[in-house]
Amino acid sequence: MSNISELELQNLRHLIGGYDTTHCKMQEYANCASDAKVKQFFEKGARSAMENKQQLMKFLQ
Repeated sequence: MSNISELELQNLRHLIGGYDTTHCKMQEYANCASDAKVKQFFEKGARSAMENKQQLMKFLQ
């Protein structure tokens, strides 16, 4: 891992937390959706949020 500043670390933590929250909410919305297209829309959003979170977490390795 390259050296990152404390501010950059705090920003990463904030972004990762936001994507985690978004993933959880989108997944719950998908679980509650009765319309197939709406369900698919939220599932896609949940997957995207998880992928973004995982990409950001690579900076912490």
